[in-house]
Amino acid sequence: MSNNTVTLAHGAGGKQTSELIEKVFKAHFDSPEFTADDAAVLPAVDGKLAMTTDGFIVSPWEFNGGNIGKLSICGTVNDLSCMGAKPLYMTCAFVIEEGFPLDKLEEIAAAMEKTAAEVGVKIVAGDTKVAGKGQCDGVFITTTGVGRIMENAHTSGSLAKPGDAVIVTGDVGRHGCTILLARGEYGIESDVDTDCAPLWHTVESLYEVTDDIHVIRDATRGGVGTVLYEIAGQSNIGIRIKREDIPVDERVKGVCGMLGLEPLYLACEGRLVIFAPADKAEALVAKLREGKYSANAAIIGTVTAENAGKVVMETEIGTQTLLPQPKGELLPRIC
Repeated sequence: MSNNTVTLAHGAGGKQTSELIEKVFKAHFDSPEFTADDAAVLPAVDGKLAMTTDGFIVSPWEFNGGNIGKLSICGTVNDLSCMGAKPLYMTCAFVIEEGFPLDKLEEIAAAMEKTAAEVGVKIVAGDTKVAGKGQCDGVFITTTGVGRIMENAHTSGSLAKPGDAVIVTGDVGRHGCTILLARGEYGIESDVDTDCAPLWHTVESLYEVTDDIHVIRDATRGGVGTVLYEIAGQSNIGIRIKREDIPVDERVKGVCGMLGLEPLYLACEGRLVIFAPADKAEALVAKLREGKYSANAAIIGTVTAENAGKVVMETEIGTQTLLPQPKGELLPRIC
């Protein structure tokens, strides 16, 4: 039995399991609510709650600018935030492959601790399982989060209205491009880094401008293009976007140009798509540009009553084309 790697004994529920929880997880997640009992006991919360759960099996688990631990916190925090909910509590379940380095597991836990602290969410309970060698790819994490919805927040993918502006909070496709390069399958050298970020404070800042926000959605798997089609379908509206207004990092443009990829369909992990009345859009963008994770926010389009369920894109030369509807999965196991 190695002292430097996770063994099957660490998942057997005995002494080694207790040591793993104590030395890695409790060391980074401890709080008054963190429990060794079968369930965390939490104070009652006034108002409506939002709850979400998500699984993370990204390969590779470590990438430029982050790792699966940071990603797992951001993914759940952002899902809550999109509903106007302040993240309060999270649980996490780990499936760890036998032989996974303990020091790397601690790096993952440390990233989770740091990211959770940034938005004030507390990790209060969890579970650890160890899979045999080859039964999983390093480490998988499942997180569940609970948040309190702000009284003035009411968002849904079904609430987009003709006349709304479509806003993105930053350049698109960077996380997907980062993961693609991290896999080393194309021999492309680039310093593209993930946009992975916890966005509660970004959402909170929007409500300093106006309560009249119809849709907030984080553009994860499938990217901004998939989100636009989802909203067009849910709200039964059309969407028109302008290619030249969509922010794309120059490094991502270069990689996509070489591989023939569309940045709109590459995953983001720190970008929101927002639908709000056009007369509020400029003020919202100005506020976003003051933020840590939204300095290059932009209005990229409008909502129309025509072409319900479709996304029409105006190209750089002024022609119009139907944005292809997403099919399949461009980059599997992004999150």
